Amino acid sequence: MAINKKFKSNCCNSVGILMLICMLTVSGLATSQNKKNTEKSVIKAPQYCNLFKDAGYSQSDINKKLAKAYYDVFEGPNKVYFEEGDSLGYVSDIKNNDARTEGMSYGMMVAVQLDKKEVFDRLWRWSVKYMQHQDGPREGYFAWSVNPQTKKQNSAGSASDGELYFVTSLLFASNKWGNGTGIHYYNEARRILDAMWKKDGTGNIYNIINTEHKQISFVPEGNGYNWTDPSYHVPAFYEIWALYAKDGHEQFYKECAEVSRNFLHKACHPITGLNADYTEFNGEPHSTPWMPAAFRYDSWRVPMNIAMDYTWYGKDKKWQEDYAKRFQDFLRSKGLDNYVDQYNLDGSTPDFILQAGPVKKLRHSIGLVATAAAASLVNKDKGNMDFVDAVWNAKLEPYDDGYFDPYFDGLMYLFSLMHLSGKYQIITPKS
Repeated sequence: MAINKKFKSNCCNSVGILMLICMLTVSGLATSQNKKNTEKSVIKAPQYCNLFKDAGYSQSDINKKLAKAYYDVFEGPNKVYFEEGDSLGYVSDIKNNDARTEGMSYGMMVAVQLDKKEVFDRLWRWSVKYMQHQDGPREGYFAWSVNPQTKKQNSAGSASDGELYFVTSLLFASNKWGNGTGIHYYNEARRILDAMWKKDGTGNIYNIINTEHKQISFVPEGNGYNWTDPSYHVPAFYEIWALYAKDGHEQFYKECAEVSRNFLHKACHPITGLNADYTEFNGEPHSTPWMPAAFRYDSWRVPMNIAMDYTWYGKDKKWQEDYAKRFQDFLRSKGLDNYVDQYNLDGSTPDFILQAGPVKKLRHSIGLVATAAAASLVNKDKGNMDFVDAVWNAKLEPYDDGYFDPYFDGLMYLFSLMHLSGKYQIITPKS
């Protein structure tokens, strides 16, 4: 419970300004060259805001909230993380009875951010053993879905966001723990990237990134190489690759980051801020034989990805701030406790409802509550803290109709708490 609900959103900005003044003052005592270098590094240094604290919650309660969320997702009675033997572990989409590269790589990102090395290593070993292709046209890539009981690959193909998160989390692990503790994280990241750059269409398998459009593909094979998923666009990750992959493609990754930022301008509706789950590379909605284009579950991740890029790199602040305000204003117009989890891009109700659970219905889903709150890191409107309070008060528990998703809802909720408490950060080398 918050002790003081007085809005304090200027806290992060004030701290950042004070730090900048102090650092620039100190740098003035050094040589002109050192001063220039110091100013440059300070200006680019991220300020990881703790919006929960700004909203009046105590640091002790924030720590407990984050610890409880991690416990619920990774350790509690409704956990989605399971250990096998002495060295393996997997994250399961319980309702679909599979382990997905999405969940495995998300689990690794959570683990490296929260310093859970054993969990990280178990997830990576399981991914390599049961998901990663060791030869053939897909060598180095991962089967996106595996049955955790039989270890049979439900689909040999890749979902491009899995490889995206695998590479980034491995680079962070290399920076955080080094490469001499049993797993050479950097080499493992490079293996994926080097394999990616060898894919030239042989066997109908391509680069994770469509090299012509410089955008991540929906899947790196067949026609799926020729369209995209806006929630896979995480420009901040390309910046990380440009810094730490050291594979000779640094400039390409930087260009991909800028292309992704510009792509999101086109993919997000100019009034509601909503985007379709799938789009063409020009941002136009892409319908599939199994689903008409609309804002659905994949799309929930976009506001959180934009918040990450805003916090880490801040290279598109004006548009991102405008986007966050439009997006949150739209949801608020539907009722802060009532907005649902699927919309047409103009904000109307879609004719086709993508079913989740035994009942086909629209819900006020905690996963979207969580990612919508992350947009408050970007929205400078003083009224945006109602979204922060909403995720604080949300509970990871079954809905009224009995449906419960501790996997996707749970991971979105945990990621959001990490972002809003300032615990989702760029991990730089210790040296």
